[in-house]
Amino acid sequence: MIAKGQRINDRYEIIRTIGEGGMANVYLAHDVILDRMVAVKILRGDLADDEKFVRRFQREAIAASSLSHPNIVEMYDVGEDDGRYFIVMEYVDGKTLKSLIKKRGALTLPEVVDIMLQLTSAITHAHESYIIHRDIKPQNVMILEDGRVKITDFGIAMALNSNEMTQTNSVMGSVYYMPPEQANGNGSTTKSDIYSLGILMYELVTGKVPFKGDSAVEIAIKQMRDKLPSVCEMDQSIPQSVENVILKSTAKNPKNRYDSAEEMHDDLMTVLDDDRKAEKKVIYKYPENNYDEKEEIVETKNRRSENTKEDEKENKKINKAIWIVGGIITALIALIIFFTLIFPKIMNNKSVVVPDVSDMTVEKAEKYLEDKGLDVATKTKKEESDEIEEGRVIKTDPEAKRSVKKGTKVTLIVSSGTKKIEVEDYTGKNYYKIQAELEVYGIKVAIEEKEVPESDNVKENTIISQDVKAGEKLGKDDSITLVIPKIYRVYPDFEAEGYSVSSIRRFCDENGVNLDVVYEESNKPEGTILSQSQKAGSKVVKDTNLKIRVSRKAETDNNQNNTDNTNTDETAE
Repeated sequence: MIAKGQRINDRYEIIRTIGEGGMANVYLAHDVILDRMVAVKILRGDLADDEKFVRRFQREAIAASSLSHPNIVEMYDVGEDDGRYFIVMEYVDGKTLKSLIKKRGALTLPEVVDIMLQLTSAITHAHESYIIHRDIKPQNVMILEDGRVKITDFGIAMALNSNEMTQTNSVMGSVYYMPPEQANGNGSTTKSDIYSLGILMYELVTGKVPFKGDSAVEIAIKQMRDKLPSVCEMDQSIPQSVENVILKSTAKNPKNRYDSAEEMHDDLMTVLDDDRKAEKKVIYKYPENNYDEKEEIVETKNRRSENTKEDEKENKKINKAIWIVGGIITALIALIIFFTLIFPKIMNNKSVVVPDVSDMTVEKAEKYLEDKGLDVATKTKKEESDEIEEGRVIKTDPEAKRSVKKGTKVTLIVSSGTKKIEVEDYTGKNYYKIQAELEVYGIKVAIEEKEVPESDNVKENTIISQDVKAGEKLGKDDSITLVIPKIYRVYPDFEAEGYSVSSIRRFCDENGVNLDVVYEESNKPEGTILSQSQKAGSKVVKDTNLKIRVSRKAETDNNQNNTDNTNTDETAE
C-alpha cells in the first residue's frame, strides 16, 4: 500500500485509496505539475515481477493512451517508479455500473438503452483504432451523477488477457462476460467485445448475469454450452426488439453476432421505437457451436485416440511449421499496423491546454478551439446563467486550463439566459398579489409589519417599503422582505377640531379608552373642550386614561355654597 502524501514519479501526490483489486490498487492523487486530480493505478507486486507481462502491459497501455472519447477514461501516463509499475488516468467521480446494479437491480429500458448507446459508441471508437478491450464488464464501467458512463482499464485488460486465467480474482469477475471463443482458449476479436456488451445488457435488463457457477471453469463451460435464458419470458413487458439485440450480440457463433459495435449501436438507436414492437424473434443464420452434444465430444476423443504415434509426430511437425509461419505473419501485420496507424497517433499525441472561451459566441469559440487543435462537439449543452448573456458560452467540458491531448472532443456549455426577474418598486401595491407573483419564480418573500399612524393615509395590506431596490434581479431561492403597515389611531386635537363631550366619549368607547371629564367655569362657550391629558397626535392605547377639561357657565345662584368655587368633577355629562 502507498502512504498518503507519498509521490509517485515525483509528480503524483497520493491523497487516498479509492479502490483495491486482484490486479492493482487505485489511488486518488494530485498531479502537482498540471494541478489536477488523477487516478493512479499501481500494479500488484507479483504482476510487476513478470517481465513479459510488464512489457506487454506497457505496450498495450501506450496504444490505449491514443484513445480519445467522452465515454472512455483517458489514460494520461504510464511508467515505473522504484519497481512499481503504474498508469495515470482521468479521475472519474462516480461509481461502477456493477454497484448501481447491486443497488437497484434491473434498470428501466430507456436507462439500459442510454447506457448501451454510450458503451457501443466508445467500443466502436476503440475498434476503429484497432484496439480490443477484451474485459468488458460492469466493474470496468464508471457511471457519473449526470448519467454519463466511462469505460476504464483498456491497457490492463489487454495486457492481462494472456494469463488472466491464472488470476483468480480477475477471472471470477470477468468470466461472467467472457465470450465462448475466449473461454475455449481461442483468440479474441472485435466480436468478442460485442458478446461481452450483450451479456452486460442482459444484466442491465434483468438485474443478474445469465450464467452462474461455483467456479470460473463451470461458468466458462456454460458460456460455451448453455442457451441464454429469454428476457421476454422473464418479463413479458420487455419488447422482442430488446431481446433481439441481446441475442444478436451474445450468439455463441461469432458469425451470428453483429458485424461491428457500430452496427449494434445503430440497432439500439431504434430498439424502443413503436414500429419495432411487433418484431419477430431473431433466427440465427449460421448454426451455433453445439457444445451440448456430449456424443460429439466423446467421438472426437475416440478419433484422436486412434491416431498412430507417427501421425502425431507428423502433426506436431506441421503444427510447428504453421505456428512459425503464422507467428512471422502476425508479427509483420502487427508492425505494419503499429507504424502506420498507432505510432503516428502516439507521436502526434501532444498535450494542449483548453483555452478559456467563456462569454464568446458559439461560432467564435468553435473556431478558437479548433485553431488550438481540439475537436468541438456538434451538440452544445444549455445551462442557466445570471452573468453570461443568452446564446454565449459559459464554459467547456473539459474545463478551461485543463491539459488534454490534441484532438480531444470539447463540448460547449451555452447560456440559456436567466430566470431571474427585475425587482420593481412595489410600494403602494397589495402585498398578497406581489407575494404570489414573486413566489412563482421561487423567490422567498418575508412580510414584516411596521406601526404607522392612520394620519399618514396608508391603506391596510399595502406595501410601504422593501429591502431590495428596484432594478435589482432575483431568482429561485433569493429572498425579499416586504413591509406592510400596522395602522394605529392617534388622539385628535379635541379643542381645535371642535369635538363635543359626546363625540369624545364615542371615540373612547371605540378605542377602549377610559374617559374622565372635568367641568370648570370658563368665559368660553359652555361645552368647549379646554384641554386633554393625552397629547394630540399621540398613539391611542387600549385601557389607558384620557382626562378632558370642559367649559361651563359661571354660577349665579346666591344659595350656592361659597365653597363651591373650585373645580367640580362630573361623572356624567
